[in-house]
Amino acid sequence: MKLIAGLGNPGRRYAGTRHNLGYAVVEELARRWDVDLSRYEARFEGQIGAADVASERIWLLMPTTYMNLSGRSVAAAARYYKIESVDVLVICDDLDLPVGRVRMRRSGSGGGQKGLLDILQHLSTEKVPRLRIGIGSVHKSATVEYVLSRFDADEQVMADHAVGTAADAAECWVRRGVDAAMNEFNRKPSEEGESS
Repeated sequence: MKLIAGLGNPGRRYAGTRHNLGYAVVEELARRWDVDLSRYEARFEGQIGAADVASERIWLLMPTTYMNLSGRSVAAAARYYKIESVDVLVICDDLDLPVGRVRMRRSGSGGGQKGLLDILQHLSTEKVPRLRIGIGSVHKSATVEYVLSRFDADEQVMADHAVGTAADAAECWVRRGVDAAMNEFNRKPSEEGESS
């Protein structure tokens, strides 16, 4: 059993913002796997649904706690379903990657992403796979406004492509594991077969 959590902020106000790319990827996986994500589960503080992929039950979760409190939701679901941290994939935006870049990691720090950091704290480990999607960088003083802004037209094309690529990477993680996903997806769009 595995859990895939896409991070974002709930509500119409935040729909389509840079900070909500995690939601977008989980919604794409739900579309591919025909999962109903409309059900709100109070004990997980999020919308959740399940699919059977590669003979395994996969839970898709969109925490509705707001980004910085994502750990409450993810940890509650992981505990309830008895899912180990290495079988939890967190999908989130990343200021340190260019728009459109996707990077899978098996573990590590939160890297400044407050939702991911909260999850690591609630799970009491850094051994949590994460799939980060670049949203571009901005001066630290403007971070809050930037992550809650929407992409311009050219960036939106790259972001939409990245959502599809991230969904592919998540499927690879489910079917073939984190190493295969890292090898296949941790490369620049112009690279062919070279991992970084």
